[in-house]
Amino acid sequence: MSNLLEVNKVSKNFGDFKALNNVSIAVPKGSIFGLLGPNGAGKTTLIRVINQITMPDNGTVHLDGEALNENHIKDIGYLPEERGLYKSMKVGEQALYLAQLKGLSKAEAKTRLKYWFERLEIGDWWNKKIQELSKGMAQKIQFVVTVLHQPKLLIFDEPFSGFDPINANLIKDEILRLREDGATVIFSTHRMESVEELCDDIALIHQSNKILDGRLIDIKRQYKINTFEVGIRTNNKAVLQKELSEKFEVSKANFKSLEDELKLNIKLNGDAPNDLLNFLTSKGDVSHFVELIPSVNDIFIQTVKNN
Repeated sequence: MSNLLEVNKVSKNFGDFKALNNVSIAVPKGSIFGLLGPNGAGKTTLIRVINQITMPDNGTVHLDGEALNENHIKDIGYLPEERGLYKSMKVGEQALYLAQLKGLSKAEAKTRLKYWFERLEIGDWWNKKIQELSKGMAQKIQFVVTVLHQPKLLIFDEPFSGFDPINANLIKDEILRLREDGATVIFSTHRMESVEELCDDIALIHQSNKILDGRLIDIKRQYKINTFEVGIRTNNKAVLQKELSEKFEVSKANFKSLEDELKLNIKLNGDAPNDLLNFLTSKGDVSHFVELIPSVNDIFIQTVKNN
């Protein structure tokens, strides 16, 4: 898969403060790319460089094979964490104005806005002022004007901020649909469960440096600990736990269950999972057997602490 965006050894200083230090990322076409990091890590600075709001001190940025230039502004849709709508303007008037700034004619903008307003069930908001809307309602308008001109690259910074769970799920589905329609997405958030659901690739920035990147599935494989969460019904829990402790590295597991079970985490040392499962079934009724795959949140915390 070719890359839509390539950032190569980009650095940015603000006085004596180094916001980015030789950061490189590659965003594959048609993917959702998670840009992660603690507060102050450098994510927003990198996003501003990609949007040409801030120019890098060193390094290069290429979009779709070309050095980033002012003509690429129309190829990028940016939803910032700090929203930028004019509160006293009417929704429709403002959406038309912003669409035309991105190169759409007034007629084309009206056609696309009608589609999106109907799709998100906000058609009756056209003559409302932004200040009359809730934060979540205004967020929907911001989302529409971000995607309206059908850019090659979409950058969403905390896109679910202000949304209730129903509307957050609605926007999540729209982001996935945009990806299916060919858009490439950079997604920056502190909500790790959203990264699990949406992202194909991730990069983690910490203290101005990239410290981890790659396909999410490959990173998860890298951080696997070969441990299984087990629930087993048996007449003598203490005896079975002692026997398991002699064969494996065992610790207490905590998961919700309707059963009165022996709950353990069992780490394998070269043993095949099927061998463990066969052993357990010979000792009782196995009701729960799940490999513990590290979450993005676990990986995020462990990597940042190690660096």
